Amino acid sequence: MKDIKKPEKQNSKLKRVVPDTSAIINGSLTKLVISNKLNNSEIIIPELVMGELQAQTSRMRESGFTGLEEIKKIRKLIKKHKIVLKFVGERPSYEDIMLSKSGRLDALIQDEAKKYKAVLVTSDLPQALVAEAEGIKVEYSESYKKKTKLRIENYLTKDTISLHLKDGVVPTAKRGKPGNTHLVKINNKKIKEEELELMANEIFEAARFEENIFIEKGGRAASIIQLKDMRIIIAKPPFSEKMEITLTRPIVKLTLNDYKLSAKVKKMLDAGLEGLLLIGLPGAGKTTFAVSIAEFLIDKKEAVVKTMETSHDLQVRSEITQYGQLSGSFSKTADILLQVRPDYVIFDDIRKEKDFEIFSDIRLAGIGMVGVMHSANLICAVQRFVKNVELGTIPHIIDTIIYIKDGKISNVYSLNMVVRTPQGMNGEPVRPIIEIRDFENSNLEYEIYNYGEQTVVVPVKRK
Repeated sequence: MKDIKKPEKQNSKLKRVVPDTSAIINGSLTKLVISNKLNNSEIIIPELVMGELQAQTSRMRESGFTGLEEIKKIRKLIKKHKIVLKFVGERPSYEDIMLSKSGRLDALIQDEAKKYKAVLVTSDLPQALVAEAEGIKVEYSESYKKKTKLRIENYLTKDTISLHLKDGVVPTAKRGKPGNTHLVKINNKKIKEEELELMANEIFEAARFEENIFIEKGGRAASIIQLKDMRIIIAKPPFSEKMEITLTRPIVKLTLNDYKLSAKVKKMLDAGLEGLLLIGLPGAGKTTFAVSIAEFLIDKKEAVVKTMETSHDLQVRSEITQYGQLSGSFSKTADILLQVRPDYVIFDDIRKEKDFEIFSDIRLAGIGMVGVMHSANLICAVQRFVKNVELGTIPHIIDTIIYIKDGKISNVYSLNMVVRTPQGMNGEPVRPIIEIRDFENSNLEYEIYNYGEQTVVVPVKRK
């Protein structure tokens, strides 16, 4: 892109302009009005542009709402700057909207600029170059200037784990490290909605043009954005009663040597993982431990490791490819992974019913799996697998469960299948039983078996 000669700025005042969608959304047209460059002029907005903005708002895209707000701003300025504002042409058809990515709407907007012998105002470089090649006068402005630091990053310190900003509330941050955090007030000044809107617009703008930031889920009421190693959640009414921005990020990176692993656990890891489940409360340090496992598998086992993540939370080395949902589906991602044939897959995080099926399918195909799951305790995690996976296959899918608490390994459990009479049920026939034992001392903790039509998880009472 550096070698492409960009269209030159129009030196004289503009008498008649036709803006495209990009010029309206990013505020280029509004800036021209404010700078007095459009005084005593005519702004012709094609209905094609209005139709595209409406289509975006119908899909709850933030860009559509931003564009409509910009047009409202211009309406308020036309009297002051003696501007004539016109809307011309017809709304785009469904086919036009569907073909917009292939340049259909751009071409139609260029036709409007030709028809009215107007200057095309755009922030879309390909659009500007094509129009210039066709002899249309162009007013091109850079769509985005990269910032060294976003507004929201001014609130961060090195030990900030999460940031909580809400309209009308003093900004707070959770600082420290897993297991030792404290909530602090950043200052005593209540943050206003206007400041939050500026932050949000800056984040969305960066997401459209920068490589290290992308929108995972975008909507008018709620959006999730991944920025470098940070996850940003933006909530607005009616989803939340007031506008709120929450930022979370990992601040600790550890290796397995930093954890106090017993000799038995080290031996198990050295022998090779098959089906490992990492469980714990949100913020307990599961993701940090999963990263250390991934890098151990590369360094010590010389394994090919991939990840499956809804958001790219795992801060892994460049050797590890991070896969998201392909066309909104982890099932399609799993199909690709089976063709790639990695030695191990890190699945962060297992939550929805379909996730359990996908985790099981990949594991039963012979690929080593490390799953990450939010869970209050061992029983909650096991019950969710029992609910979504056939009982007899569970030991073949998960053989080890590690419970993480406050950034440390709290408990390690092993699972295996036996055939016998359940504890305390003398006289009952033998049946397949899944035993959950404490990995360190081999004490039997729980039994899982079918009783009648029910699958039960029973704690074992020791004398």
